[in-house]
Amino acid sequence: MIRRVILIVLDSVGVGELPDAHAYGDQGSNTLAHTAAAVGGINLPNMADLGLGNILSIQGVPPVEQARGAYGRMAEQSPGKDTTTGHWEIAGLILERPFPVYPEGFPAGLIVGFEQAIGRPVLGNVVASGTQIIEELGEEHVRTGHPIVYTSADSVFQIAAHEEVIPVDELYRMCEIAREMLVGEHAVGRVIARPFLGKPGAWERTPRRHDYSLKPISPTVLDAVKTAGQQVVAVGKIKDIFAGEGITRSLTTLNNMDGVDKTLAVLREPFQGLLFANLVDYDSKYGHRNDVEGYARALEEFDRRLPELLAALRPEDILIITADHGCDPTTKSTDHSREYVPVMVCGDYVLPHVDLGIRETFADLGATVADILGVIPPPAGTTFWPMIRKTSKEEERCGSEV
Repeated sequence: MIRRVILIVLDSVGVGELPDAHAYGDQGSNTLAHTAAAVGGINLPNMADLGLGNILSIQGVPPVEQARGAYGRMAEQSPGKDTTTGHWEIAGLILERPFPVYPEGFPAGLIVGFEQAIGRPVLGNVVASGTQIIEELGEEHVRTGHPIVYTSADSVFQIAAHEEVIPVDELYRMCEIAREMLVGEHAVGRVIARPFLGKPGAWERTPRRHDYSLKPISPTVLDAVKTAGQQVVAVGKIKDIFAGEGITRSLTTLNNMDGVDKTLAVLREPFQGLLFANLVDYDSKYGHRNDVEGYARALEEFDRRLPELLAALRPEDILIITADHGCDPTTKSTDHSREYVPVMVCGDYVLPHVDLGIRETFADLGATVADILGVIPPPAGTTFWPMIRKTSKEEERCGSEV
């Protein structure tokens, strides 16, 4: 009997442009392949063993004759290319309309209302990367005490503040006010607190970022697992992305490797259900900053830890590795990119070397998780569990080892 699914999202590790990428200005994007090529090849032997090199051509990651599990690509059906949209679709919720974006900044009336609500003016109200806006406005912020408001190509309302100028609890309060205001036509996917420290020329964002997402518009596989009396353990920013819906327990993380450590700690505990983890550094530290070398190092760092995760699996566990969108660090853009995402599945109950092909929606993954755990499936998505599940005789052998 399968008791646990471990689902790890490598945030922004896309594997090639979707057919509609041109509509988003992302034609030609391929986060993983371009990163590998830009550094002269990347060393990911453990993910290669799971079939990563069989999904697409990656310099340094050759295909294998017998992958350890199942592998394939998934296409995003929801409009958009942001974190919330990708994770919600993974959990079985396909959006009909994209979250609103603000390429010219937020409407003046909205900003005035926000300023009145928090009792002080704001700086910025422009489209910018997080590091860029702090470099440009950090000194003025420290001098005036005015928070920095900015957005990106994604549906986000971000507030940056120096922790010694605006305490983090006050920054969080400002974000809560913004979240309450940003509804209806202005219902952005996320309001994000972006605390930082340092001084001019040496600003550094701190790990006390906090996301305030909209609540999912309908139940997801997380709700189904929780309703069935099983646990849903969130690692990283998963709780924020789902606004706490369907979560039974949450662990915050400082970085990718802390996320791996927290995941390993939970795997040592007895529980039944879903462990849903997000490793965000690929996106936040490297993709948005066009740091190709850093992106490659972070991928190799996770690959070196993968044997620990595999060794921690019990016979009744299934491990799934995927992503939520792309963020190609080799392009001029610092925004997310509209890409396919990889999916790799392994465990004692999984048939080796099964090519899942191209799944029509990320929601197939949510449907598969529901099928594996025996809970009510979300309304969208088609399970691929029958394609990769071992035969009854093979299952009996696995079960005898539990």
